[in-house]
Amino acid sequence: MSEPVEKILQKVDLGKEDLITLIRLGLDESRLLFETAWKAKQASVGNTVYFRGLIEYSNRCTKNCYYCGIRRHNTRYKRYRLTDLEVIEAANYAYRNQFGSIVIQSGENSDRQFIETIEHLLWEINRLTNHALHITLSLGEQNEKTYRRWFEAGAHRYLLRIETSNPQLYRKLHPSDYRHVYERRLEALQTLRSIGYQTGTGVMIGLPFQTTEDLANDLLFFHTVDIDMVGMGPYIEHAETPLYHYRDQFLPLRERLELSLKMVAILRILMPDINIAATTAMQTIDPHGRERALLAGANVMMPNLTPARYKQSYLLYNDKPGIEDDAEESKEAMEENIRLTGHVIGFGEYGDSAHFLRRTKEEGRRTRDEGRGR
Repeated sequence: MSEPVEKILQKVDLGKEDLITLIRLGLDESRLLFETAWKAKQASVGNTVYFRGLIEYSNRCTKNCYYCGIRRHNTRYKRYRLTDLEVIEAANYAYRNQFGSIVIQSGENSDRQFIETIEHLLWEINRLTNHALHITLSLGEQNEKTYRRWFEAGAHRYLLRIETSNPQLYRKLHPSDYRHVYERRLEALQTLRSIGYQTGTGVMIGLPFQTTEDLANDLLFFHTVDIDMVGMGPYIEHAETPLYHYRDQFLPLRERLELSLKMVAILRILMPDINIAATTAMQTIDPHGRERALLAGANVMMPNLTPARYKQSYLLYNDKPGIEDDAEESKEAMEENIRLTGHVIGFGEYGDSAHFLRRTKEEGRRTRDEGRGR
């Protein structure tokens, strides 16, 4: 028999069974979970929401993931890659509006031109903004040399979503070939951390074949890997993907959202000082989904700075919101909605992961102590 929710939420350490109980909470009991997460957020990272200006650099992808709209075998979309000038203009918009950070996201590529262009853009953005923006990359699996080149060129954070911590489920979501190897993705996360990136990952919630135990293990995975930031949200299907054939097994969209909000709240309690994004997928289901995520424990939002003419071609899932909005419209609507939740926006702040700053400080102290023979 499960312990009462109140008793679980008073624990210092949450075990797997505790997490399963919290994930399964009904609507009434979830209120206590959200209240506890809110208090944990206020005590650890405060009431500030940090902006990450999102630049969707390219929809060209070498991967063929079964859930993704821009998978290699989807021929519907015209493939694009932003020009250097378009990326610089988007970064300058973030700089002028004091976002503090940007995210450069793309389909996965490892060709020489791609690697060199990203490196050049990193140097240029840092030079033109006098290092006033911290830059997150979300460009998939690369080798250690590439990750180091980008880090040395001025990237600060890297988001590499694992999508699920269950290797068996991972293999159901990807082809069985050399491009889609679970262990390689884990190794990439470890490499990123060893180089010095603020390292992030994330999962999809409400996948077919996914169990409550899988979700509990996802949370424990974040904790075990000691991740600095997380972007997770509801799985939203795309009609032109293999996974769509299993739509009779999908949870209703509203249930996927509620499950995602509980996952955000539990993670905030489990890892109180990390950065957690309020993802766009939540807004797909509920116009105020991202704001609800802030109230559940998230502290990062990502205004989309991609030129409007490209947004229709970067649809990872169906019904993605905001694809007709320009950067200014996206920013203004987001600012208003954030203020209505009672949060403040950290304009001009990097919004670095407090967990990362604490972790690196502790690691530096241990290294110094070892050097002194303690």
